[in-house]
Amino acid sequence: MTKIIEAIGIFSLSALAAASTASAGAPLSAEEAELAMIYGDKDTVSIATGSAQPLRRAPAVASVITAEEFAAMAARNLDDVLESVPGLHVSRASVRYAPMYAIRGVAGGQSNPQVLMLQDGIPMTTMFNGDKGAAWIDVPLENIARVEVIRGPGSALYGADAYAGVINVITKTAADTPGTEMGGGAGSFDTWKAWARHGGKLGPFDAAAYLRLGSTEGSKEIVESDAQTRNDTRFGTSASLAPGAVNTGHDMIDASLDLGYENWRVRAGYKLRDNLETGAGVNSALDPTSTGRAEDINLTASWRDEHVGRNWGLGVSASYLHYNFTYPDYLMLLPPGTVLASGAFPDGMIGGPNQWERQFRFSGHATYAGFDDHGIRLGIGHDDLDLYKTRTYKNYLQNASGASIPTGPVIDYSSIQPFIRPQQRRVDYVYAQDEWQFAPDWTLTAGLRHDRYSDFGGTTNPRLALVWDASYALTAKLLYGEAFRAPSFNEQYGINAVLNGNPNLKPETVKTLEAAISWQGRKDLQVNLSLFKYAMRDIVRLVPNLAPTPGSTFQNTGRQHGSGLELEALWDASPNLRLSGNYAWQRSIDDATDRDAGYAPHHHLYARADWGLTPRWNLGGQVNWVADRRRAAGDTRPPIDDYATFDLTVRGARVVGDWDATVTARNLFDADAREPSLAPGLIANDLPLPGRSLYLELRYRY
Repeated sequence: MTKIIEAIGIFSLSALAAASTASAGAPLSAEEAELAMIYGDKDTVSIATGSAQPLRRAPAVASVITAEEFAAMAARNLDDVLESVPGLHVSRASVRYAPMYAIRGVAGGQSNPQVLMLQDGIPMTTMFNGDKGAAWIDVPLENIARVEVIRGPGSALYGADAYAGVINVITKTAADTPGTEMGGGAGSFDTWKAWARHGGKLGPFDAAAYLRLGSTEGSKEIVESDAQTRNDTRFGTSASLAPGAVNTGHDMIDASLDLGYENWRVRAGYKLRDNLETGAGVNSALDPTSTGRAEDINLTASWRDEHVGRNWGLGVSASYLHYNFTYPDYLMLLPPGTVLASGAFPDGMIGGPNQWERQFRFSGHATYAGFDDHGIRLGIGHDDLDLYKTRTYKNYLQNASGASIPTGPVIDYSSIQPFIRPQQRRVDYVYAQDEWQFAPDWTLTAGLRHDRYSDFGGTTNPRLALVWDASYALTAKLLYGEAFRAPSFNEQYGINAVLNGNPNLKPETVKTLEAAISWQGRKDLQVNLSLFKYAMRDIVRLVPNLAPTPGSTFQNTGRQHGSGLELEALWDASPNLRLSGNYAWQRSIDDATDRDAGYAPHHHLYARADWGLTPRWNLGGQVNWVADRRRAAGDTRPPIDDYATFDLTVRGARVVGDWDATVTARNLFDADAREPSLAPGLIANDLPLPGRSLYLELRYRY
C-alpha cells in the first residue's frame, strides 16, 4: 500500500505540473463570508483560519457537513454524522459505550483526548480525562447548523488537544430556521425523543431557543465474558454476569438559548445525561445496576466587528463551562460475590469517584488588512481551568502494594484515600497568523502559537500551508503542522496505588505533513484526495514501576508514526440522484515494538446514494465498511473482525398537512459489528454494536 501512496503522490505532482496556472477566483468578500456562515454554505469553512473562506482554498484538510446532509442521511446523532467523514471512525469505549473518534490511526484508550471538540469555536474539554466528557454522549442534531472537521493538527490556532483533529459544532441561530419547529420520534430499544425550537425577534434581539427531551434503554447485545470471568476462573467463584447484556441506556435533556444584537452574541447551553448506564462496565465487568449523571452548562458572550476603522477587525469572547460527573448511588466495580486475593466482597466491590469542574476562558483577536496581499490575524487569551471539588466513596482501601482490601460498608474516602484531589491549571497564550497571497493563484498561510501552562511550562507550535489554485477546476495544498496534547489531570495527579499520576509529565507532540488535491472535474463531479504522514512523540503511557514499588506510573515514553490517504467523491448523477462516498487507508506503527499501533481500521469505506423519487419523497441508502483492525502489541487475539452495515431511509415532505416524516432502518441486515476491547483478559470477544433497529421521526414547522 505504501507503493500505492507513492504512485498516487507522483501522479498528483505530475498533474499539478501540467495544470493551468489560471486563478481560481477571488476570495469571498466579507459580506459573502458572513452570508455563507449564516446560511450554512457547505463550500465554506471557518475553523481553518478563524474566519469563513472557501473550503477548497482553506489551509487545512477539512470537511463540512450541513443540516441538509444530516437529514439526507437520517443521522440520529452527532456520531452518525462524524462516521461519514473520511479518515474518521467512531469506535466505542467499554465504559458507558462512549464514542471514541479515531482520526488517521490515532486511537486507543478509554478516553479521547487527542481530538479537540469545539462548540461554536469554544473548547468543550473536561480536565479530568482531557476529553469532551460524558455529557457529549448521544448529541442530538436538531439545533446544529453544521459540523466542521479538520483532520490533522490545529494547535497553531486552537492550542491544546487539537492533535489528531478538530471538530467544531456550530449551533443554529435565529437566521438559520426562522419560525417554530417541533418534532418527535421513537424506535427500537425503547428510544423516544421530543423537541422544539423557535427563531425570531425578542424585542431588539435576534433570538433562538431550543429544548429536547429523550430517553433510551439502549441495545442489549451480549458480552460472552468479562473481567470478572477471569476472577471466577482464578478463585473458583461464579460472580460474573457474563454471558450478559451490555447496558447503554440513558435519559437526555438538551437546551440552548442564542441572542444576537448587532455585533454582540450571547449563547447559553445545557446538556444532561442522567441514569447513564455503564456499557460493558467501568471495570470491564458487567454492571446492570449503576448509573451516572453528567451535566454540562456553558455560557459564552462575544463581540465581533470585522470593519473597525479602515483595515482593522476586532473580536473578544468570554466563556464559562461547568461540568460535573457523579454516581448518585455509587458504582459497582465488581459484582456481588467477588473474591480477590486480598479478600471477599459479598456486596460487590463498590466505588464512587465524583468530580466537579469549572472553566473560564477569555480571548481576543485582531485582524489587519492594510498590507497588500496579506491578511494578518493576532490573538491572545487566558484560560482558568479548575477541578474544584472531588468526592470518593468506596468499600475498600488500597494498601501500599496496590491490593484492594475490603473494609465493609461504603464510606466517604475523600480525605482518607481520594482518587484525585482538587487541581487548577492556568493557561496564557498568544498567536499570530499571516495569509499571504504572493501571486494571483498562490497563498501561503503561516501561523505560530505559544501556550504557557502553570503546571508544565510552555509549548510553541507552528503551521505552514501552501495553497495553489492551479486552475478553475483544480486546487492543490501542501501543509505542515505541529500540535500538542496537554496531559490530563488524571494522568498528572491521579491517586491510585496501581495507576499512579505523574506531575512531571510533558505534553504529547505530533508533526504532520499533508498534501491534498481538490478537483472539480465537471459541474456535477467533485473529487478530493489527501495524503498524510505523521510522527508522534512523548506519548503518555503507563509504565510498570521498578521493584519494590508496585503498580504503574504514567510516563512520556511512547512513539508512533503513520501514513495514509483519504479519497472522497461527490457526483450528481442526475437532477434526482446524488452519489457520494469516501475511502480512507492508514497504517500506524508503534515505534517501541515496530508493530501496528492497533484499534483503528486500516480500511474504511463509506458510500451513500440519495434519490428523489418524487418532489415529496426521497429514498436514501448508505453502507459503512470497517476493515483490517489489528491488535496492539502484547494482545495475541486474532485481528478484530471486519464488518459492513447498511442503512435505509425514506423521507416524506408534508405527508400529513405540514408534517414531514422519516423512517430509518439501521444495520438493516443485522450484521455482527464489533469494536475492539482493550485487553484480552477483560472483554475477550470485543464490544458488540447494536443489531437491526428501526426509527420513525415526525417534524412540523410553522
